[in-house]
Amino acid sequence: MVFIALAFVPLSLLVTYGLHAPALLVFGLSAAALAVLADWTRRATEQLAERAGPALGGLMNVSLGSMAEIILAFFVLRRGQADVVQAQLVGSILGTTLLGLGLAVMAGGIGRDKQVFDRQRVGLLSTLLLLSTVALMLPAVFDLTGRRVTHNSAMALSDEYLSLGAAAILLLLYGGNLLYTLVTHRDVFASDDERGQASWSLGLTLGVLAAATVMVAWEAEIVSDALTEAAGALHFSPTFLGVVVLALIGTGGDLIAAVAFARQDKMSLVLNIAIGSAIQIALVVAPLLVILSWLAGHPMTLVFSNPLQLFSIAAAAFIVRSVAADGETTWFEGLLLVGVYALLALGFFFVEG
Repeated sequence: MVFIALAFVPLSLLVTYGLHAPALLVFGLSAAALAVLADWTRRATEQLAERAGPALGGLMNVSLGSMAEIILAFFVLRRGQADVVQAQLVGSILGTTLLGLGLAVMAGGIGRDKQVFDRQRVGLLSTLLLLSTVALMLPAVFDLTGRRVTHNSAMALSDEYLSLGAAAILLLLYGGNLLYTLVTHRDVFASDDERGQASWSLGLTLGVLAAATVMVAWEAEIVSDALTEAAGALHFSPTFLGVVVLALIGTGGDLIAAVAFARQDKMSLVLNIAIGSAIQIALVVAPLLVILSWLAGHPMTLVFSNPLQLFSIAAAAFIVRSVAADGETTWFEGLLLVGVYALLALGFFFVEG
């Protein structure tokens, strides 16, 4: 099944360059191909991490795990659609913490009264997520203060410099997060649910990683080209597609892995994946994209102008913190998480549409 899914890659290239198909079909097939390639990137990264040892392997996982998402967002930024990328960041946080975790908890809870996890480890991660999302939201609060309280009408340039400064601080915090989780408190965050030894040769691993990265860049450019026209054909706003579709493309591999581990009753690992991915988005993906947007000539700020985006980020962090508090989950908690995600997605559809 995993290899069959790779058929989306040649199909997407065929309809794009051979058949010159409508933008909606191009977007759909290329988005599916990108999701498959992102999963292969994740697989290759994990194989490489297994060979590098716990500390360096953890660094590789968190550094390369979001490669597909960053590449896709960069191509969208080159099109001058910074608002779509902001929506993608919000959607990625929601996708991992609400949808991904919710589906995993539901799948793992089938046939079980409850599932338990390491309360201390997951509690620390949820606290880090809460602090990370607060830091991510601060530029928007500063902007609101400048516009509504001090009545400063010349905030555009200040927002850009503020976002660059915030990006630098967030990346420093990310470095501290790596030091904390991989060095000083490695024993606390080391998972008891090991994923096993590397099953690929080093040559195969590097080959798959290189090929997947090249193809991700190619497919990302196709998706970004077809985004606006596909959104018009669906009568969706590009921002809604960013929150739901583009976000799930980048995080799809983590969602699948979380569900698989939940069925194996490895809930500590499931929550490590879900919460760790959201932390990475807040502390490294978002600030890195701010810096890359300047280099591309289409500056993006960290000022989320839509109040629903700010509410969604805050809600996801607080909900995860609550789920982590008791050290156990049931399938109904998973259903509630998915339900909250659906409600937020519905809100974005009507607000942006």
